[in-house]
Amino acid sequence: MKHRRIPGRRAVVAGAGIAALAAGAVTFQTANASEVPADFAPRPLSVGAAGKLASTLTQDLGADAAGTYYDAKSESLVVNVLDEAAAETVESAGARARVVANSLAELKSARTTLEQDATVPGTAWVTDPTTNKIVVTADRTVSEAEWAKLAEVVDSLGAKAELRRTKGEYKPFVAGGDAITGDGGRCSLGFNVTKGGEPHFLTAGHCTEGISTWSDSSGTVIGENAASSFPGDDYGLVKYTADVAHPSEVNLYDGSTQAISGTIEATVGMRVTRSGSTTQVHSGTVTGLDATVNYGNGDIVHGLIQTTVCAEPGDSGGSLFSGGSAVGLTSGGSGDCTSGGTTFFQPVTEALAATGARIG
Repeated sequence: MKHRRIPGRRAVVAGAGIAALAAGAVTFQTANASEVPADFAPRPLSVGAAGKLASTLTQDLGADAAGTYYDAKSESLVVNVLDEAAAETVESAGARARVVANSLAELKSARTTLEQDATVPGTAWVTDPTTNKIVVTADRTVSEAEWAKLAEVVDSLGAKAELRRTKGEYKPFVAGGDAITGDGGRCSLGFNVTKGGEPHFLTAGHCTEGISTWSDSSGTVIGENAASSFPGDDYGLVKYTADVAHPSEVNLYDGSTQAISGTIEATVGMRVTRSGSTTQVHSGTVTGLDATVNYGNGDIVHGLIQTTVCAEPGDSGGSLFSGGSAVGLTSGGSGDCTSGGTTFFQPVTEALAATGARIG
């Protein structure tokens, strides 16, 4: 589905989230990673515990930290570092250390170069801690001439970046998980929240940029926009105007719901689930953080979560969660829920901080 515009306002695409950044499989071991000592056994951790340890080690290591991810198979945290001294600190904390070539500062510099020299519609890039590179992906709309331009910029970055092609097309997807409609468009409700003691809900910003008054699936008007941010970010806050129940839960489309009691930061390797009004419930894995997607027409979004979860038109704004914790809002992607695809999500913690809302 094309990301079209409504005259005088941003277009709302009836569908699910923004397209995925990277195509192809991502491996957990890379040529520039040091071997883990045979006698070292990392401490088994839950995803939540791994995220907290990652934050602590990243702060303690400073410039010697080069990214983290969660290895679901071994239930362990993997921390990229720049030298053996930092590796010892990581292992003493119970995580697995990998000595890699590229620092976070070098990867950030590479992203700046891409931002300046490779702003081609239909492209996305993400910092991938499993490869210690910036992965740049071009969708099927990128011409051969544009591909050549991208290749030249990526080649200039050496081992800090790689270029891939995806067969899909990056586009924003226009309920949690229920259907919400307005002005000819349909999106999905993300999470019920409160602000100043008043009930609100979060959804995608590319939805609230085009629609200001929202109805439920029965056609009953339930809310009006209170805040909206797109492009740059992709979140919108809607204030309930109808006297409707608004529990902090997500529709699982099997007659049950998942209660949401708080938030959690996404971690690469985390198992996550998405609920949306078109394709209902699907699960996958977080594959990248701080992703940038260029949808064209000047609509560039930063700081997204990249996943293997599929989505389709109508799922936009829907809930991404892990257990009882909110993770993100469906932004856009490529592919579908038949052949699979990549989907990007706005981190819910950023949306809450920016709007002053909270879960529960």
